[in-house]
Amino acid sequence: MIGIALMVGFCLLAPMGDAVAKVLGSSVPLGQVVTIRFALQALVLIPLVWWSGRNWHMQGQVLWLTFLRTILHIIGIGGMFTALKYLPLADAIAIAFIMPFFMLLLGRFVLKEIVGPRRMGACLVGFIGTLLVIQPSFAAAGWPALLPVFVAANFSLFMLLTRQIAKKTDPIGLQAVSGVMAVVILVPFTVVGHFMDVAALSIIAPNNVQWLLLIGLGTLGTAAHLLMTWSLRFAPSATLAPMQYLEIPFATILGLVFFGDLPNPLAGLGIAITVAAGLYIILRERATARQMTAQAPIQAAA
Repeated sequence: MIGIALMVGFCLLAPMGDAVAKVLGSSVPLGQVVTIRFALQALVLIPLVWWSGRNWHMQGQVLWLTFLRTILHIIGIGGMFTALKYLPLADAIAIAFIMPFFMLLLGRFVLKEIVGPRRMGACLVGFIGTLLVIQPSFAAAGWPALLPVFVAANFSLFMLLTRQIAKKTDPIGLQAVSGVMAVVILVPFTVVGHFMDVAALSIIAPNNVQWLLLIGLGTLGTAAHLLMTWSLRFAPSATLAPMQYLEIPFATILGLVFFGDLPNPLAGLGIAITVAAGLYIILRERATARQMTAQAPIQAAA
């Protein structure tokens, strides 16, 4: 129950952070928003790592994989924040939930994992549901409606790298190092972009309200990922994975309350199809895992 409660907290805080990013997107340049978001991640987590005595020293392959993971994280967050400037909150998050289908395809064609026809069929159905969400957004906003698809593909690679690193490093230490790396990458990149008059990388002096929102964004993003990380200590991922779809109704409520946005009937149908297909894939993976676990003693005895 503690794990479930922590995951519910993540599903509430994550879309709240996205809602703050949507508000900031109209007044603060993208580069500055993303830089401050990662800077606050580092400022929050470094004292936590030091106080708890966690290991955050990296070298060799783990260090380079963490660097690549950080770049993917920057691209993913930048892409999502850009999408939120143009799309309703619930639509953008629902489209991004195409990620489990990308993960399934990467597992099948890159990692050579065994994926049965039923899960592949559910993947196809999920893509169709996502297209139904994209269609009205594309008609209203044009190409930015495709940004959450790009974000989902990017974060699928991000998750694959995280899977490779997670066994060799502490997750909170990993997030702290990633925050530091992101700031080191973004600060010179943003400064150069500012002097080259790149609008998205320009630097402004935020007012008091904007500073509060920026601090809120960094705090919400960091807290959400900590809740997700800690939830896995108290409950198995198979139990928690379906609960991540709670982000969509939470995002719908936030979008309605703060922006007056509500998915139209076609997008609503697409969201329902995407969620159903995603939950089916998760349930099938749980059933397959149980079957493999049950067969293991038999194969060992043989």
